[in-house]
Amino acid sequence: MNDISPQLQNQITQYQQIQQQLQALSAQKAQMEAQMRELERTSEELSLAKGDVFRNVGSLLIKVDDKEALKSEIEESMEMMDVRVKGLERQEKSLLEKFDSLQKHIDSAFGRASAEEQ
Repeated sequence: MNDISPQLQNQITQYQQIQQQLQALSAQKAQMEAQMRELERTSEELSLAKGDVFRNVGSLLIKVDDKEALKSEIEESMEMMDVRVKGLERQEKSLLEKFDSLQKHIDSAFGRASAEEQ
C-alpha cells in the first residue's frame, strides 16, 4: 500500500471525504423531507379544523385568531423547505458525479496496479 502514488492517495482521500459529505447530505435531506411531510399534514388538518385552532409556541398552546394567516405561513414554510430540498438534491447530484468519477479513477489505478503485479 506504500507504493501508491501521492496523486492516488489524494484521490482516495477525496473519495472518502465526498462519501462522508454524501451521507451527511442524505441525512439532512431526509430530515427536511420529514419536516415537509409534517407541514403538509398540518396544513391538511388546518383545512379540516372546525372551531378554535391552537398553535404550539414552546411549551404553550396559543389560540390562533386568523386561521388563514396561519395557513399562509405554513404554505410559505413548505415552499422554503422545498427550495432547500431541491438545493440539496443539486448538491447531491454534483457530489455523486465527482464520487463516480473518482471511483472510476481509483478502480482503474488499482486495476493497473494489480495487472502489473502479475
